[in-house]
Amino acid sequence: MNSIDKMEYNTTRNHLVMREYGRHIQKMIEYLLTLEDHEIRQRNAYAVIELMGFLNPHLKNVEDFRHKLWDHLFLISDFKLAVESPYPIPTRETLKSRPGPLPYPKRYPKFSHLGKNLELVINKALKEDIGEKRQGFANAIAYYMKLAYNNWHKETVHDDAIQGELTNITDGQLTFTNTPYVRQHRPSDNRDRDRDRGGYGDYRNKRGGQKFQGRGGRDNRDGGRDNRNDRNDRGGKFKKRYK
Repeated sequence: MNSIDKMEYNTTRNHLVMREYGRHIQKMIEYLLTLEDHEIRQRNAYAVIELMGFLNPHLKNVEDFRHKLWDHLFLISDFKLAVESPYPIPTRETLKSRPGPLPYPKRYPKFSHLGKNLELVINKALKEDIGEKRQGFANAIAYYMKLAYNNWHKETVHDDAIQGELTNITDGQLTFTNTPYVRQHRPSDNRDRDRDRGGYGDYRNKRGGQKFQGRGGRDNRDGGRDNRNDRNDRGGKFKKRYK
């Protein structure tokens, strides 16, 4: 009866604040609240911090992981633990406050299918006064336009279509001189490359051209039978191993 009376069930226990530290760490922190001596309480608080870091080694990869351990210590104690911390002591309001919403960038590109970044490059190219740099911008822009079209549509596009769209965007101020060659993506490219390198295609050809043979091959087995017949013709007999 005494052992049954001392059993403790989870339904009778208080709420576990942070499950990753377990019930024992929470009981240790609750014990710190009962210590009246400040020095003893401070020394035991450092010991609990070391144990919390030992039980959660993944926190070492987090920046300022010891600062996070001290914040968890005060959180588990319900911000009632009176000890000195090497970091600013958090409060309930500061620790549980939500950050403000991040404003979503609203740039509204003029040409949505090309994106805002290419529009910025085009505007920079139009402001360039040096002829060589301006032409380099135009060639790079045309190459990117054709590459983006090929990636999205999986088909080739003629250079005249790229030049026509670039002319409409820049009002005829940019003209590319190079041919923005972009290789068309084909699903069969990988198979052709493997076949050229002697991949699975050659393996199947080799496998289909060969027949499964036993030890020494069928021809060797036939040859073995012929040899035995020759020995029988010569009067040779098989010797018995056991009498």
